[in-house]
Amino acid sequence: MTRSHIPGIVAMAAVVVASNILVQFLFGQWLTWGAFTYPIAFLVTDVMNRVYGTAAARKVVVAGFLAGVACSLIGTRIMLQGDGFTYPAVTLRIALASGVAFLTAQLLDVAVFSALREGKWWRAPLASTLIGSSVDTALFFTLAFSGGLSWLEPGNDVAWAGEVLPLLGSGPLAPLWVSLAAADWMVKLSLALLALVPFRIIVRKLTEKTT
Repeated sequence: MTRSHIPGIVAMAAVVVASNILVQFLFGQWLTWGAFTYPIAFLVTDVMNRVYGTAAARKVVVAGFLAGVACSLIGTRIMLQGDGFTYPAVTLRIALASGVAFLTAQLLDVAVFSALREGKWWRAPLASTLIGSSVDTALFFTLAFSGGLSWLEPGNDVAWAGEVLPLLGSGPLAPLWVSLAAADWMVKLSLALLALVPFRIIVRKLTEKTT
């Protein structure tokens, strides 16, 4: 690791910590505020990959993963109360889902970006973020809330997530967690497009400093 990598590592850690905090606060019926901050992690990874290379991007991913593990460990120790129950802010199943989804999706992002590096400037960040974000959403919500995986943490009742409702309030019937995943996925895809603007600006400024 060199000094030039430190800002990326700090940025990734900050995004992960902020997202772990903001996921506790609802935004409407289907989202939390963390859904709007977490996708910035893909922007950080892609900027590092473009400017400093694949190895640097992977180091930033590892830093984000370690920050996420720390947040999860702290969250499992924080007890909340509601509806007459006491429960941890972060369950072991959610911690597992978060860690697996983050590491898998971010490393996939790095691999896809690296494979498309020589194409047009927007192709690598857009494709890698779209693919990584989709995998992240699918892995996290399935591991965290699917009734078929309740054996991951038998003591954690996630029956509420399996309640069958119209998808996003107006579509075909689906488990609640599928609506939550769909809303999260749509936010990620929208932000992947918007992130191309800061990606271009940040990469240009960092490239000017290193030349």
